[in-house]
Amino acid sequence: MLISEFIDYLLLEKKYATLTVSAYKTDLLSFLEFYQKEFDNDKIFEATYPQIRSWIVTLVDNGISNRSINRKMSSLKAYYRFLLKIEQIDKNPLAKHQALKAPKKLQIPFSAAEVDTVLNQLENSQDFESVRDRLIVELFYATGIRRIELVNLQLSDLDMSNRQIKVVGKRSKERYLPLLVSVCETLALYLELRLGVVKEDNASFLLLTKKGVKIYETLVYRIINSYFSKASSKVKKSPHILRHSFATHLLNEGADLNAVKELLGHSSLAATQVYTQHSVAQLTKVYKQSHPRNKK
Repeated sequence: MLISEFIDYLLLEKKYATLTVSAYKTDLLSFLEFYQKEFDNDKIFEATYPQIRSWIVTLVDNGISNRSINRKMSSLKAYYRFLLKIEQIDKNPLAKHQALKAPKKLQIPFSAAEVDTVLNQLENSQDFESVRDRLIVELFYATGIRRIELVNLQLSDLDMSNRQIKVVGKRSKERYLPLLVSVCETLALYLELRLGVVKEDNASFLLLTKKGVKIYETLVYRIINSYFSKASSKVKKSPHILRHSFATHLLNEGADLNAVKELLGHSSLAATQVYTQHSVAQLTKVYKQSHPRNKK
């Protein structure tokens, strides 16, 4: 099947993030299960497009969204490209596959006032967890960092004298992000409190749990969701929405799109342009409310 070889290729050569690779593996194993059951064959490299198409039909019948199906097809397509690369097959069965139409999701960012409300809740707290939580909120909103990037921050990534931090993004690509004075002040307090909880074998990591070990992604999600549930009525309250807020608010204030792209660590401008959707929506609203001809 060469699935394990494909996974190693993604991790070691392509330098994909662990979570991304895990999603690829899940999709491939899901197709393998279907292929074994329906065609009595465990060699998915022999699959034809009609057979893969029957899986798509099954997924649709089971209520799987077009967006999720497209992701699964992307995983399969990448797998077959890998097999072509190592000359295990001579044709990609998904070469001419067209992605299913999926509605674009407009993610609504937090307002600046909602972010301020959360930070004000934490402003006067001096215990380790509260200061850490404030730092997490500030880092997301002030740098646009990804959740996995935040979790993996090292103490050595900090450059307090130059007020910047090194972030290791997708495919191990490094970028340096500026830090606001207010973030540095919270960092300084956090680092003092951190000394009282840190465990020796986790000492290299910046953000820790109250038990002194490296913080983990689900805890970061719970922290953001908990605080913003008290300050916002928006449906989604996640670290990604804070990252989205960072980009949207910069663009609303006139930031250059290319500069925002670099701050976010995107490899292409197309990925960053998603964050302009809300900015355009806001501009359209103001335009309609303000233009003299629209009042007639």
